[in-house]
Amino acid sequence: MEKRIIHIDMDAFYAQIEQRDHPDYRGKPVIVGGRSQSRGVVATASYEARKFGVHSAMPTRTAYKLCPDGIYVRPRFDVYKSVSKEIMDVFLSYSELVEPLSLDEAYLDITHLVSRERTAKSVALNIQRDIFEKTHLTSSSGISYNKYLAKIASGMNKPKGTTVIHHGNVMEILKAMPIGKFPGVGRVTEEKMKSLKIFNGEDLHGWDEADLVREFGKRGSSLYRKARGIGTSELNVDRVRKSVGKETTFDHDVNDDEYILKVLEELSHKVSENLDRRQFAGRVVTVKLKTHDYKTHTKQMMTTNPIFKGDEIFHYAYNLYHEVKEPEEPIRLIGVTVSHLEERSYRNLTIYDFL
Repeated sequence: MEKRIIHIDMDAFYAQIEQRDHPDYRGKPVIVGGRSQSRGVVATASYEARKFGVHSAMPTRTAYKLCPDGIYVRPRFDVYKSVSKEIMDVFLSYSELVEPLSLDEAYLDITHLVSRERTAKSVALNIQRDIFEKTHLTSSSGISYNKYLAKIASGMNKPKGTTVIHHGNVMEILKAMPIGKFPGVGRVTEEKMKSLKIFNGEDLHGWDEADLVREFGKRGSSLYRKARGIGTSELNVDRVRKSVGKETTFDHDVNDDEYILKVLEELSHKVSENLDRRQFAGRVVTVKLKTHDYKTHTKQMMTTNPIFKGDEIFHYAYNLYHEVKEPEEPIRLIGVTVSHLEERSYRNLTIYDFL
């Protein structure tokens, strides 16, 4: 099956967090990157500030001239990193193949999730929904058959956008795109291209590869391929997975123990399948739930021996659930995670594992 790659990009990430955490900032131009009189640069600007021409990497003094009434705040990178980890957890709940690019964007390979009944776009929408429910932040997604096109797609309908580039629309999109919008085309390259009468993708498409290599060196071959929608779909995944978990968000708040425990049992077996596929076992089981008011509660327990079987995971999860769940409080999310992973070996197994 052809690859399905999603690029998720948070919408004005730092500024959006500030607006989330400070209700009086909402709907107002917020510029993150230092005080207005400093010599710093803008880390990011809210969409309200962008209407004044403020953008990232702009000197803060320039931003202040464009938007003197904006709200200028210093970055809180400890907070941003914490939120980024929450978002990464959402990504990893869908796919093991995740390539983070920064705190606020990443590629995901979701090929294994796509079927006739479930489209890549529906998966992207579910990921965006889960990010919002977990963090109260919006994101945009791009879906395509390679990384480069997915990244273009994610920026086409910001904020809160979901865009698909497929074989049927790729050339129409690329030919109409300004040359400066192509990933990897910086300001210097853009200026040189314009001097060569290359103003958009259609102009670039008209050049031979040999001529582009003559003008731009090795980058010329890459530009030739990009003009034709050709790019890699292989993710650079060097992250060592430290836990495996599954969670689900209910359509409405639930306070039925029998139903919730049935869902928890299903999640435990899904975690087991994931562990078994990767030949891992774990020593710590954690149950997480989120109440109707978005408060998250967790409880964990260390196992006697490394475990990976669904029934074993559910045994611990069942007890943890009853310890953390308040009887009268409905919940909107339930999840189970196995952590402190190690590769399975024969010394971890009993005779029953071979029957």
